[in-house]
Amino acid sequence: MRRALHSHAFKRFTHHTQQSVASPVASRINFQSHALIRPTQMLRVFSTVAPKSLTEDAIVPMSVVDEASTEESDQSDIGRKLKPREVVEQLNKYIVGQADAKRAVAIALRNRWRRQKISDELRQEISPKNILMIGPTGCGKTEIARRLAKLSEAPFVKVEATKFTEVGFHGRDVDQIIRDLVENAINMVKKNRKEKMRKQVQHLVENRILDVLTGANVAERSRATFERLLRTGELEDRMIEFDVPVSKNPSAQPISIVGGEGKGIPMEVFGRAFGEKRMERKRMTIAESRGVFEEMEMENAIDMTDVVREAIHESEENGIVFIDEIDKICSSGDFRRSSDPSSEGVQRDLLPLIEGSVISTKHGNVNTDHILFIGSGAFHSSKPSDLLAELQGRLPIRVELKGLTEEDLHRILTEPVTNLIKQQIELISTEGVVLSFTDDAIREIARVANEINQTVENIGARRLHTVMEKVVEDISFDSSEMAPGSIVTITKDFVLERVGKLMKTTDLSKFIL
Repeated sequence: MRRALHSHAFKRFTHHTQQSVASPVASRINFQSHALIRPTQMLRVFSTVAPKSLTEDAIVPMSVVDEASTEESDQSDIGRKLKPREVVEQLNKYIVGQADAKRAVAIALRNRWRRQKISDELRQEISPKNILMIGPTGCGKTEIARRLAKLSEAPFVKVEATKFTEVGFHGRDVDQIIRDLVENAINMVKKNRKEKMRKQVQHLVENRILDVLTGANVAERSRATFERLLRTGELEDRMIEFDVPVSKNPSAQPISIVGGEGKGIPMEVFGRAFGEKRMERKRMTIAESRGVFEEMEMENAIDMTDVVREAIHESEENGIVFIDEIDKICSSGDFRRSSDPSSEGVQRDLLPLIEGSVISTKHGNVNTDHILFIGSGAFHSSKPSDLLAELQGRLPIRVELKGLTEEDLHRILTEPVTNLIKQQIELISTEGVVLSFTDDAIREIARVANEINQTVENIGARRLHTVMEKVVEDISFDSSEMAPGSIVTITKDFVLERVGKLMKTTDLSKFIL
């Protein structure tokens, strides 16, 4: 026999389900007695069979959700269906030049979509063609990979090759790369599910707030009055107190019973297994509490087992690993030292990871056969041929990125949708000051940056940040004291006045990053 539910919304829904016992969905619904707690592993969706008045209140098991959300999952896959030319066009909005590198990653992304359309037997035999990007620092290698990950909505992790050591030495081993990838995938899947659920939990959030305001045994007339006041916004500033689960410190590393970093059984599992759930009392306004209750409802609705399973699948099929500074773990033939735990040994450890192996994580085993690996390095003091021959074979596609010219630097200042000029104008506009740059001033900034790159050390587009900050330094300092509506125009002479005299001296240390 069902126990009485205190929530008005649940009463209406119970009445409906009693009238619709024959419904296979309604017959599978379990109710709990406490008004503030709803069934776990359940997700509210818009039902296609329920009456219109109950559409927003429908609660169905996760299996039904998977079928109902097929269309939404197809829509979230739009980024992976982009044609190579469309991928390049998207990358052109943020990155200047480097057409060869853009084409290479666009083809790699499209091949992943093509592979999904092939029969299962052949699909398992098709592995991604990993990429090695070769080019000077600041030319766009990292930015291309980062934008590609956002565009494809795929699990992505960027690591520095120099942070890893050979297995057996103190430090991080390369398997941690895949563990980090899975963690990022879990966060990505969880975030996507929350976004889909956000509108659907609003009614439950309202019920939570009403329960705190009125209590569980209040008369329906009084509850209806509070509900009307709540919906009209008259109670938004009222203070309420309620219990919330204690959130764990995100910066704290989980302690495992056995195994090394990222392995073993986390201590938090034992707390969940024995029903341990610490609560703390919070006091805040109703307006502030909405976000807290919304998060609690979504956390209760999400099936973490299903999230982890989907995240591992996403990591295996669509994961992208970007290994930066890969040239720093290789030495020229005359200076190879096999005893260096951060050099050749790391290359050997990377071999099975890139070729395809099974990595153990605390969430389960992850197969790396179809993960796309992108290596990147400047190769100033070494050559790609100095990498282990086996590793070279596992990075078959090589793309050389060109160094940036003065014209490239000028385009970087003006063409990307989030260019530096626009950023500075928007920052100063928050003070009520109108900032503008003449075209001659922009070209002078590019010329100065290019000259310093050639004279001191070439750090590519990053040099623009240094020059730009020097140019607007005084304006940034004084803008808060200027009259609202003031207009400041930066000209070529203004740029020369700020940085020109420094170009004539030999001491350029202030510009070195």
